Amino acid sequence: MSGASGKGFRRVGHIDVAGGGQVSVQDGYAFIGHIDPPHGTTIVDISDPRNMRVVSELQVPMHTHSHKARVFGDTMIINYEQYGPHDPAFQGGIKIFDIADKRRPREVAFFRCDGGGVHRFDYDGQYAYISPQVEGWLGNIVMIVDVREPSRPAEVSRWWMPGQWTAGGETPTWEGARHRCHHPLRYGDRLYTSYWHGGFVILDIADITQPRLVSHVDWSPPYPCPTHTALPIPHALQGRRFLVVTDEEVKDRLAPTPSAFLWMVDVSDERHPVPVSTFRVPHDKPFDPVCSFGAHQPQEQVDGNLLFVTWFAGGLRAVDIGDPYAPREVGHFQPQPGRGQSIVQSNDVFLDRKTGLIYLMDRLCGLDVLEFTP
Repeated sequence: MSGASGKGFRRVGHIDVAGGGQVSVQDGYAFIGHIDPPHGTTIVDISDPRNMRVVSELQVPMHTHSHKARVFGDTMIINYEQYGPHDPAFQGGIKIFDIADKRRPREVAFFRCDGGGVHRFDYDGQYAYISPQVEGWLGNIVMIVDVREPSRPAEVSRWWMPGQWTAGGETPTWEGARHRCHHPLRYGDRLYTSYWHGGFVILDIADITQPRLVSHVDWSPPYPCPTHTALPIPHALQGRRFLVVTDEEVKDRLAPTPSAFLWMVDVSDERHPVPVSTFRVPHDKPFDPVCSFGAHQPQEQVDGNLLFVTWFAGGLRAVDIGDPYAPREVGHFQPQPGRGQSIVQSNDVFLDRKTGLIYLMDRLCGLDVLEFTP
């Protein structure tokens, strides 16, 4: 594997591209949102994973973070978020592109947010579920945007944790912006939304114009790391409904140990979620801001009981969740550092159901394409 190592994985291909925050795959193309400006979004032809090639690139202004890209049909949505020192010229929000011609993405709309921009978001082809900073609110909130007509996006509704609307007289009970919307994920008429040091919330969006709180779980504190993703499992496990929830290994933590890890949460009674087990990769060293080691992001394309989860310096972990009370590792892949790098920071993973191939994006440099044989 040319310097990479692991159990159960075989590296099929690799391409040196700027470090990324997300990779999405559709119909023979990968769409990569990058971490550092001026790199914005790269579209890669992956029809031959052994010989991938860049077909187009979008750049962004300095002090702009555009690290997420999601696609549905011929529409691509990317985020614009404040990055680094404040730039008075910065404009945040989501940009919408027509990608019928992958060589020439065409911007059709810019949905602006008047705060610090948008971090993560979900997109189902009709609505975007975004995490914007909005003036008058403390930290990112939940917002649903109608993009059925991509050239005319419009806000449908918003939801926030009580205490965030400071302009409306609310008072937070937490420090700074630690309770904030991080990553909304839609499944059916629910929005499973991580809320950083505020844990996660389940929102009822049967009436998409009026999101309603179903339940809220927060374990930080006592656990030190913020909640990154609350991923619904679309099928029953031992007759019960579950979320896979990952915390994130970051500087904004409440204690130097333990490292971030994965939780299994029973949501059979969604009004009263119950954490029943965890999965950890052994690592008892204090947090290293240069080379983070700990949980980050699971694949969102759930297919059976095998889940691939990025673990920053720990690479990619293959976790069997068939027994939700005792998830276990059945494989791992440790990439080699990308060009010009000395460490690995595995950031995002995408499972292409059509081919069975796994796309692993490094935060610093490079995209690996993998096969897995348990």
